[in-house]
Amino acid sequence: MTVDPADDDTLFDPNALEGFADHFQRDDGRAPCQLYLISPLEVGGSFPERLARALDAGPVAAFQFRVKGIDQHQAARLAEPLQAICAEREVAFIVNDSVSLAKRLGADGVHLGQGDGDPREARSILGPAAQIGVTCHDSRHLAMEAGEAGADYVAFGSFFPTTTKEVRHRPDPSILNWWSALFELPCVAIGGITPENAPPLIAAGADFLAVCGGVWSGDEAAAVRAFTKLMEG
Repeated sequence: MTVDPADDDTLFDPNALEGFADHFQRDDGRAPCQLYLISPLEVGGSFPERLARALDAGPVAAFQFRVKGIDQHQAARLAEPLQAICAEREVAFIVNDSVSLAKRLGADGVHLGQGDGDPREARSILGPAAQIGVTCHDSRHLAMEAGEAGADYVAFGSFFPTTTKEVRHRPDPSILNWWSALFELPCVAIGGITPENAPPLIAAGADFLAVCGGVWSGDEAAAVRAFTKLMEG
């Protein structure tokens, strides 16, 4: 993906023009929006059974393994049964933050925050087949940089309040219109997404909805079915 310097929002800020991104329309040739599940921080105990139940309830494109505050050996032990469940169902298994853990597990890819390393370095370690995603918050500039660095998708958010992590960036859904109209690279919407508030994000052009609490805070199978109904509609 190439970027024209005129599109770089360090030189020209589209946010300076009210309604700028609303003039862009999602390419109808893009694939329908898909569900991307993110794990809760607690993935032991009965969670493997919950994951299997969620994945069996409807189409899920990817599952992100996201744990905090534990060493890599413990993380690997927790990840292995979840990775097997995903592999059995042909769901991509993505590791949050850690390229080294993704390498150790032979994961399908890694998701990088802005402080978690460069996509180019991750690619050199994980290989050409790895799926590499990058958090871009509410920034067009960061998203274009990620595309230039070889990311496989960019993630915008948080679109709604969430208890999963501290929220410092609140993009407008119109950033999804802008991205999906101009770039082929998939975009992921993240942050407090539920079946009730998801429709504007789907309509705006999200290629994936990254969901955590919207699934795991209740009946995971019912939530996946609700998201599936929205996306098929």
